[in-house]
Amino acid sequence: MEERPWYADGLDPEELAFQRLYGPWKVSTPADAQELMHGYDGDWWINGGWAIEAFTGVRREHEDVDVSLWRRDIEKLRLHLNGRYDLWSNAGGRLQPLTDQRPEQPDDADQIWLRRHALAPWEFDLQPNPDRDGRWVFRRDPTLDYALDEITWRAPDGIRYINPELAITYKARVGRPKDERDLDATLPLLTPDRRTWLADMIDHLHPNHPWLPRIRATSAT
Repeated sequence: MEERPWYADGLDPEELAFQRLYGPWKVSTPADAQELMHGYDGDWWINGGWAIEAFTGVRREHEDVDVSLWRRDIEKLRLHLNGRYDLWSNAGGRLQPLTDQRPEQPDDADQIWLRRHALAPWEFDLQPNPDRDGRWVFRRDPTLDYALDEITWRAPDGIRYINPELAITYKARVGRPKDERDLDATLPLLTPDRRTWLADMIDHLHPNHPWLPRIRATSAT
């Protein structure tokens, strides 16, 4: 049967308004992402809430799966998905398809949304990441870069995830209730060195952040 758009039950008003404007989203999983990227000749990894769940084992709700790859490899990905998915660059809500005629990602676009066709739901939110001589560049502070193996880890199923302390660092900027819950689940499982790294990075990006006393207290134990 042809897949058709729908809006999931139980969406909060803000999310429903978002989907009514841009179209419905299907909740994909890391296993779906692994199937999507099967045969792709490049690095990719998963960020966000799924990275937290993979590390902690604590189940949580998800709106989508955040997949990252090198920004330099966008065309490689487009060719990998050609005929299966349409790629749309997202620059602050301005969507533009990446096609054979216009394959370039705009300089101000830091997301790519995927769907099978215009009447299908969005399935994946891709986050192209810049690199510096093959090293991962931290978009919150582009002066910082790391080897990919330093800031990611592989689960037993072979999927690569962003390190939990880095996932929490991204979440610190907004600090929503779900981000607080992710901190609750993650912090007890981090080694002292990782807690110290987390505290130092949040202090660097967000001085006097309300999470800092708690993280530093656990780092000292």
